[in-house]
Amino acid sequence: MRVVIDRDRCQGAGMCALTAPAVFDQSEEDGRVVVLDPEPAPALEAAVARAAQLCPNGVISLFGPDDGSAPLGEQA
Repeated sequence: MRVVIDRDRCQGAGMCALTAPAVFDQSEEDGRVVVLDPEPAPALEAAVARAAQLCPNGVISLFGPDDGSAPLGEQA
């Protein structure tokens, strides 16, 4: 899994950091999301997927093992 964010659309709700703190944090400067681990271990994938679902602005995209693949859950 590869995690990509659209930081420009982030409003700093913090659901990602609360749900998957090993992967996401919030910037002390502006409160927006910071990715700590863009390729989390398989054990963290469920929490990361949940964080993406909970994001009110939909700024978290999750990609499969192939860099050219569509975000997980979407059709190519």
